[in-house]
Amino acid sequence: QVQLVESGGGWVQAGASLRLSCALSGQPASDYSMAWFRRAPGKEREFVAAINWNGGITYYADSVKGRFTISRDNDKSTGFLQMNNLKPEDTAAYYCAASGEWPALSNADFGSWGQGTQVTVSS
Repeated sequence: QVQLVESGGGWVQAGASLRLSCALSGQPASDYSMAWFRRAPGKEREFVAAINWNGGITYYADSVKGRFTISRDNDKSTGFLQMNNLKPEDTAAYYCAASGEWPALSNADFGSWGQGTQVTVSS
């Protein structure tokens, strides 16, 4: 079992950028694919982006494609989500997740979750 801790959320205006981080501990980071999900108020948790164990393959939700970039640094056991040109509809709690499988793109594929970091984008 791995432990995940997110950081980097905050309040920003539309058009701004934020970089989320996810620190993984308990197991070698290279054993896991990683992903970001988000849950907006009153909505289900949804997939945002995923990255395979070595960072060579990435997937994005259509709503963030071209604006968000997922990456990882296995030496630092950390994953990242660079979010550019943020929009009010990106407002949500963002969750980091890890899986021993690949591809892993849905909630059910992930057994380890962080507690989330809030991102609020004002218009």
